Amino acid sequence: MAQSTATNGAELGFEQTLWAAADKLRGHLDAAEYKNVVLGLIFLKYISDAFYELYYQLKQDEWADPEDKDEYLAEHVFWVPPEARWDYLQKNAKRPKIGLLIDDAMAAIERDNPGLKGVLPQEYGRQDLDKRRLGELVDLIGTIGLGDQASRSQDILGRVYEYFLGQFASAEGKKGGEFYTPTSVVRLLVEMLQPFKGRVYDPCCGSGGMFVQSEKFIQAHGGKIDDISIFGQESNPTTWRLHKMNLAIRGIEVNLGTHPADSFHNDLHRDLRADYILANPPFNMSDWGGEVLADDVRWRYGTPPPGNANFAWVQHIIHHLAPKGRAGFVLAQVCENCGEAYLDEATTARLLATAKDAAHAGVQVDVREYVAA
Repeated sequence: MAQSTATNGAELGFEQTLWAAADKLRGHLDAAEYKNVVLGLIFLKYISDAFYELYYQLKQDEWADPEDKDEYLAEHVFWVPPEARWDYLQKNAKRPKIGLLIDDAMAAIERDNPGLKGVLPQEYGRQDLDKRRLGELVDLIGTIGLGDQASRSQDILGRVYEYFLGQFASAEGKKGGEFYTPTSVVRLLVEMLQPFKGRVYDPCCGSGGMFVQSEKFIQAHGGKIDDISIFGQESNPTTWRLHKMNLAIRGIEVNLGTHPADSFHNDLHRDLRADYILANPPFNMSDWGGEVLADDVRWRYGTPPPGNANFAWVQHIIHHLAPKGRAGFVLAQVCENCGEAYLDEATTARLLATAKDAAHAGVQVDVREYVAA
């Protein structure tokens, strides 16, 4: 095994360079499919870097075995079997079967790391993926350190993931908002709520940006990430897997339930009362199945209209707040399906009345309207 010569790209503007190279791979794949292919490779490079770093440390210890899986588990490092290690894949990057080798690598990692079972993409052998460009992308990613200590200290991986998620969201247009909330919005919500300690919940958590930013906030203010417990739910299976990868590479533990599920119809955290709720629900969901939930226990402030889920999200969030819990979330001001403002005078009054009633119960809810200049 050759020791990695990759350098971190903190000063190189590498995000844009990597994106430009990766974008050539896309061909006629749509952004939703392509997203998993590229981010899966970045995930694989990250865990390989972290593995190699500990591997070489163990080689220097005469009492340690660098091929002992338990050595890695003890240090909370993912075990990477030989067929999944980055140097092996990079040596074979120019071969036509590189796609199949990457699929085998992903399967081997899931096999040996139960926490990743069913999470990693295994679609690199597909015929419509250009194997020459796939090999070129493997070579390029191989030049950037992601999981070693120096790269982790500069959050190189976080920068790559955040940049790529933003680019994918832009490429997917409106659908991108289902898995990605702009960092500036997430940071604002986190800094308003200041989730230092307690239970943090996002009922529509996408790729996990709210939780990542919460961790950064806690670290920046000298807190301990272990002081919070994280709960989330996501209905889209692809986004659910992306979330698992995004938080796994950062070492953030989160309870997402055992499977993707709709928060309205299959609430996986039914008994949870959270101290902080951060959310960016899908705007103006019209087909959310509200007609079969007319008598739901969550609708304390009135039954939500079956043709728009916004008010249902508000009440779902309030329902899951602890007695002194705080919530910050984003909702649409305009209902495009309706062709009119959603936050009209009557609706705003209803939201304010909901907040007032919730406040009497000890729940802190702040209803504000932000209009871009």
